[in-house]
Amino acid sequence: MPTVGSLHAPPAPLAPPSPRITVADALALPVLRRGLPDVLAGAEHLDRPIRWVHAGEVSYIASQLRGGELLLTTGMGIGRRAVDQRRFVAGLADLGLAALVIELGMTFSEIPEPLIQAAQQHGVPLVALTREVPFVHVTEAIHTEIVNAHYAMLRRGDDVQQRLTQLLLDGQGIPEVLRATAETIGNPVFLEDGDGRLLFHAGTPADGVDALDAWKASSHASGRAPWRAGLSAPVPLGPHGSPGRLLVLPVAGPMDEIAEIALQRAAGIVALALLRARQEEELVARERGNFLVDLAEGRTPGAHAERQAGSIGFRPAGRLLLPVAAETTAAAGSASWSLVLRDTGVELEAHGLTVLAGQRDRAGQLLALVGLRDADARASTADLVAKAIRTAADRRLGAGEMRIAVGDAAEWERIGPALRLTAETAASAAALPAARWHDVRDLELQRLLWRWRDDRELRAFVLRRLGPLLEHDRRRKHQLLPTLEALCSGGWRKAEAARALHLNRQALYNRLTRIEELLGVDLGDPEQTLTLHLALRALPYVGPDAQR
Repeated sequence: MPTVGSLHAPPAPLAPPSPRITVADALALPVLRRGLPDVLAGAEHLDRPIRWVHAGEVSYIASQLRGGELLLTTGMGIGRRAVDQRRFVAGLADLGLAALVIELGMTFSEIPEPLIQAAQQHGVPLVALTREVPFVHVTEAIHTEIVNAHYAMLRRGDDVQQRLTQLLLDGQGIPEVLRATAETIGNPVFLEDGDGRLLFHAGTPADGVDALDAWKASSHASGRAPWRAGLSAPVPLGPHGSPGRLLVLPVAGPMDEIAEIALQRAAGIVALALLRARQEEELVARERGNFLVDLAEGRTPGAHAERQAGSIGFRPAGRLLLPVAAETTAAAGSASWSLVLRDTGVELEAHGLTVLAGQRDRAGQLLALVGLRDADARASTADLVAKAIRTAADRRLGAGEMRIAVGDAAEWERIGPALRLTAETAASAAALPAARWHDVRDLELQRLLWRWRDDRELRAFVLRRLGPLLEHDRRRKHQLLPTLEALCSGGWRKAEAARALHLNRQALYNRLTRIEELLGVDLGDPEQTLTLHLALRALPYVGPDAQR
């Protein structure tokens, strides 16, 4: 029996979920049976789980507890007045006490009626021990049961993880992992993405309720659905974007304590499976990217390239190949970009196209070869490829500029140089307005200037021809460079420039006169306008020095 005012502080709780050592289980232990327990109130609540055991003899004991405890006391802190006794029980009930056990003899020869009534009113199991029992023995016995139950639960969790891990080691995938999890829990399991879309589920109908019907009811705010209160665990589905979740719903029956542990372990295994898949996809993307880079750089001859491509699964039906290159400004880790490549391939294969896509030197750069049955289908195939790439990038990477270039179709013997020109076109298109896709045939000058982007002579040429105009625009509110660019884009036709700029003819003439004065040129001279045309096209490529 404890001394007056003694209180056992609880240790930190063990890992969830809590084992179900109930009040009824505790009363059945030999150490408590020796005390001849008599349940005076709350008999219908003896199935409450016990989180921990305390012994205490102070009136403010409720402030020292956390809920879920079985409280042992001789009653010294309860008080003699009925109002104190009701207040004592009410405070414990508000806390969520598992049960109140009072040893008779030291304070009460029998439990006061107001105490019994209050316990019954608040649904608190009230137990009287009619024979003295050392509280330390009771505490040790129940704590031993709790710890043993925790240990048994963790062992069961380890068994679940070992079983699921073995499935992966045996070459099985996420479907098999989810089926094993559903079998362990006894209820259907659902894998959702970050937007709540169902990716996969495992489980069988029970009691006339289909698992998918239960999931649909839970995903729509149907508060009447009896299976709505399920368990879930987060699952990272990708390096960017919101995590998905693994969900279990009590469709076939209630869930026991192992359900949460099994779900947590399964979520970890699913995450590992997804990571493994992403790593495999990333390695495939890198390997194919290396092959395509070597092909573009001339390190792999055409005949050898055809055999090598066949060894990695690319066997187009025809001889013609369409080279494609793409670059994006969206933040793209290697894992995310490999998903873009995978999604692109799946979409194009659904349209009957054979595609070999790979990652270039860094994430966000794509090279691809697409099998082309007919040269006349080049434009329509390019449209399909561009749409597939953009759709996949939007889904996996989010917002960001995407530049796509399509080259001339060629056979294996000539596809290397064609692929290199396509890659250079995609890079040079950074200075161009957005387009569905850029045609290699239309951007010969831009590609040439991009190759010379680091050439000092090119930078000096741009500064000589456009420097006074750039300096004017830096110092003035009204810019003149857009006027010169509009005139150049319109083939040096003044009417076209006026329409593009929404200016009347006289206003345009005033601007052009000022430009001629600043640059010392005659905009009617074909030789001088050709020089200005080259300078304007080179300006975006020579870096910020020319525009400072």
